[in-house]
Order: sequence, then C-alpha cells, then structure tokens
Amino acid sequence: MGTVSKALSLLTFFNHGRTEIGLSDLTRLSGMNKATVYRLMSELQESGFVEQAGADRSYRLGPQVLRLAALREAAVPILSVSRRVLRDLSDETGETTHLSLLQGSQLNSLSHAYSPRNATKVMMEDAEVLTFHGTSSGLAVLAYADQAFAEEQLARPLEARTPETITDPDEIRAQLADIRSTGIAQSIGGFEADVHSHAVPVFGPDRQVIGALAVAAPVSRMTPEQKQLIPAALRRAGATLTHRIGGSAPTDYPQDDTA
Repeated sequence: MGTVSKALSLLTFFNHGRTEIGLSDLTRLSGMNKATVYRLMSELQESGFVEQAGADRSYRLGPQVLRLAALREAAVPILSVSRRVLRDLSDETGETTHLSLLQGSQLNSLSHAYSPRNATKVMMEDAEVLTFHGTSSGLAVLAYADQAFAEEQLARPLEARTPETITDPDEIRAQLADIRSTGIAQSIGGFEADVHSHAVPVFGPDRQVIGALAVAAPVSRMTPEQKQLIPAALRRAGATLTHRIGGSAPTDYPQDDTA
C-alpha cells in the first residue's frame, strides 16, 4: 500500500458511530504503527481532510471532504437523483429502500428512504459500511464486478454477523451465478437477523457496476405478494436510476420488459 493509499485508508474508519477518533484508536484500527499514523494524519490535517477537536485532540473529518463531496455531486449527481427514486420505490413497496456505492474496496450506504405505511421498519444509517457477502447489495455488486475484485473479497475472512450469514466462498460463488442469470440478489438475515433484502446493481457510463439499489423488509412481512412486487419494482427503479445518472447496463444484464 502506497503512502497516499495508507493516508486515505485512515479516513474509512470514520462512521456514524465514530465521528471522532483518537490517535491510539486509529493506530489500533489500522494496524499501522503509531508514528506512521501520526505522520499521515498530520499531512491530512494540513490539507484540510481532517481536523482536531476537543481536549483530547481527537480527529474528525475536515472541510476538504465536504468540498470534494460537493464537486463529486455536481459532476455526477447521484445523491440528488437517487432521493426521488428511493422515495418512489419506498412508496411502491411500503418498505425501507437504500442506495449503496462502491468506494475502493468498500461498499458504503449513501442514502435511504422510509415508508410511512408501517410502524415497524428496517432502520438504516447513511455511510454505513456493508459487507459484500452478507447483504443483497454486496452480492449484487460482486456478481457484476470484475472477477478479480470479487475473488479478492471472497479470499478475505468472511464475518458471520448472524447465524444465517453465508461464509463459504463456494456457496457464495453459486449465489453470484444465480444473480447473474436473474439480475437480482437477495439475502435473508445475512447482515441483520430477521431482515429480508433484495437488491439490483447500478451501473455507470462505462457499463461498470458502481453500487446497488435495495429494498429491506422484516421477514415477517415478506408475503408471496411482496416477493413478487419488490423484485419487479426494484428492476424498474434500478433501470431508472442507472439511466438518470447517464449509466448503461452491460449487454449480458438480464432485461425486464417492465423496466
């Protein structure tokens, strides 16, 4: 890993549960030595990517991150475009919808929408890191990602977040083959217990997968009718989102006449 990659990798440890991180915790999380972490964070601080706050001088994300995020959104307005798609999809299915984006070797939740139809719903956090093997979004991305990338992810230790999480690489490879034949992924309890999620890949202008659009529902509400409705609605919404960001599905992606 080069110096720039090492520095940027430190930023991935910030999330909703860790908006501020001290030097010792960053050292532990990254596995790097303390002197290296301090040097890299000092350079990031000079460039405005992080800043220090509080009496303990913990690090938090700096204003440069906001500037780059605004520029990215201006160039590829996926966040603003996705909000309408997520809301319409949530209204149609009555369930939680969310968009995740592939960022380097991580899949991060970007935006979500809740339906007011049901009091009990699957809760989401933006910027949450999703597993590739345990979520329908991750499986949808792996199915259409470069094979070398998919194999790299499957070669890593696969955490069992729940008793239903599939961690056998061969079994996951079989799932990916099924997803490529249908164009839709699903996971039952693989990331959170009692959650049934469906997802479709989202593609960029170069026909490469850039993320996934998903619907997550409590297992208890997955009636036969919902099992028909959600995949059909997802196909249409995924095609709409890919089109609105200027993307195109690869030629081997299964087409749906209703999309």
